[in-house]
Amino acid sequence: MKPHPTPFLSPPPERCALEHARVVVLPFPYEGGISYGAGAAAAPRAILEASAQLEFYDEVLEAEPLEMGIATVETPQIPPHPEGMVHTLFETVRNLLEKDKFVVVLGGDHSITSGSVRAFMEKNEALGVIQLDAHADLRETYDGSPLSHACVMARIREITPHTVQLGIRSLSAEEARRVQQDGLLLSPLHQWRQGAFDLQEALRRLPERVFITVDVDVFDWSVVSSTGTPEPGGLFWDEALGILKTIFDAKDVVGFDVVELAYKKDDMNSPFAVAKLIYKMIGFKFHRQLTRIC
Repeated sequence: MKPHPTPFLSPPPERCALEHARVVVLPFPYEGGISYGAGAAAAPRAILEASAQLEFYDEVLEAEPLEMGIATVETPQIPPHPEGMVHTLFETVRNLLEKDKFVVVLGGDHSITSGSVRAFMEKNEALGVIQLDAHADLRETYDGSPLSHACVMARIREITPHTVQLGIRSLSAEEARRVQQDGLLLSPLHQWRQGAFDLQEALRRLPERVFITVDVDVFDWSVVSSTGTPEPGGLFWDEALGILKTIFDAKDVVGFDVVELAYKKDDMNSPFAVAKLIYKMIGFKFHRQLTRIC
């Protein structure tokens, strides 16, 4: 795989060499599964460009997660049809996992995630998937496609039955019935804020190893405003980081993706927030291995 010309964080060359890096960032700018606003295909490049403005030092961890080495690889050739897209991502992630890399995928729309999960499932006997999202994404089909972004959790549940869905504040009656009938671990955001959802208990019901998928529409518009399917009333920055830290502390997170940013040329804030989120999550994963600076 070739290094990306715009590596995440724009670090010194020795910190982003693929052969030595523990973490690999894979931009995957596909938006064939969208149903409303466009711009997801341009999001990975916007995130990479914004990441160059981040400090390497994390003031909470008192360390530099970049210490682990963070490589960024070029995007593979993505077929225009969804089945080919999913297979391409599966093969690319599988190749990186065979090199013992911690893989971070930058979407793109949410339809890509089933490709990553298939690769991680192949490497792990049991795998949980934790979704942070405004939408349940449990439809069997949407706009005539089973590979729409509105169907991604339905496709993931065909791969693994172990899922937790957080931050949800929009779902159809059909999806609500499925949640009840199948006993899914799905928390509408109002329930979580009222203390009516026990995240620790939900995590105990998952396998030890988990994959996290973050749809940025889970955030309040004050954090990320540019997304293809916006919903009001989302998570604030510290709320989201608190949830993610809880997950990383409780489970062995084997990889994650961040999807559904919609690039807009007049919004610098959203790509920067997403870039910082990714760096925070990498820090959460490796904080026990980092050298404290202060």
